[in-house]
This record gives sequence, C-alpha cells and structure tokens, in this order.
Amino acid sequence: MFKLSPKEDKFYQLFSENTEIITKTLKRLYGIMQQDCVSNEDAAQMHRFENEADNVTTQIMERLNSTFITPLDREDIYELAQVLDDIVDFAEGTVERMLLYRTDKPSLGAQELVHLVFLAAEQIQVAFSYLGNLHYKKSMLLAAAEEIYHLESAGDKLYRSEVARLFEHEKDPIEIIKWKEILENIEATLDHCESIADLLKSVVLKYD
Repeated sequence: MFKLSPKEDKFYQLFSENTEIITKTLKRLYGIMQQDCVSNEDAAQMHRFENEADNVTTQIMERLNSTFITPLDREDIYELAQVLDDIVDFAEGTVERMLLYRTDKPSLGAQELVHLVFLAAEQIQVAFSYLGNLHYKKSMLLAAAEEIYHLESAGDKLYRSEVARLFEHEKDPIEIIKWKEILENIEATLDHCESIADLLKSVVLKYD
C-alpha cells in the first residue's frame, strides 16, 4: 500500500481515538452493571464519554469535508464514524435508563450481556488498529470481525434467554417493562458492533 500523507493518516488516528473511547465506555458500563444502583456521577461520566466521542466524530466529518483525497472512500469513512458514535450513544442510554428507572442491581444475565458488548468493543479497537495497514493486516482485521460476529451471536441468544427469564420469574409488570427496555438497548449496542464488523469487511473486499 502506498505511503499515506500525514493529512490522510489523521483519519486513522481519529478512528483510533474513537475506538479507545468506545472501549473505556463499555468497560465502565460493565462496572456499573455490577453495582447495586446507578449514581448521578455514573451517568455524568458516561455523558462525558459521549461528548468525547461526539467531538472526535465532528473532527472526522470536518476533515472529510476539507480533504480532497481520502485513504478510504468518503462514504465508508462517514458510515464508520457514525456507527462508532452510535455505540457510545447506546451505552450512555443504558445508564440513563437505569438511573431514570431507579433499577436495582442487574441480573447476572444482564451483566454478562454487557460483558459481551465490552469484548466486542475490544475487538473493534483491534480491528481498527489494522485498518491503516490493510494490505498486510487484512487477515487479522477479518479475524477480529469474525470474533465480533461470534460475540453478537452469543449475545443474541443470551438476550432472548434473559427476556424469557424476566417474563417467567418477575411478577412486577413495571419491572418487566423497565428491564425489557434496558435489555433491548444493550442488545442494540451489540448490534451496532456487528454493523461495524460488516462495514470493515466491506472495506476489506473493496480494497483487496
């Protein structure tokens, strides 16, 4: 692959910053899921992470609008940046709902579901570390994408199992409504991780 100019390479640096934010956001979410309750400070911290991600996404969009030659197709950069940002939004939304609904400590199933999202976030960070050297690192990037698919599949099964458990054992309909919405939000976060894997595989095929 040809040598990137510093201006082109900046896109990969910004993607790296965004994936670091995603990983620390999901790590914090996993920690919050193991607490007895969610505090205002927990929500504030997640909001700070969301602002950080928004700032990096804005930088990517501004650079996209001001750069004539980009290292990837413009639509690929745009889609990757948007879906990365969505992952942080969904993670923040999970904590916001738990605070708003004053939930008790999440079930072990809900905790494990978030753990799977965190593991997927780590694989996203790994995959993006190879994106700037796609010619030599293609197989490693694809392996990370496959691991994300594996985690999403496991999460989908766990989500269905946890919803079934909720309806079977929870007697309070309000609690069912609360946790079903929270679980749906967590599952949507994992779906967005899968969307990132899809986009990365598409980029690999395009530049193979």
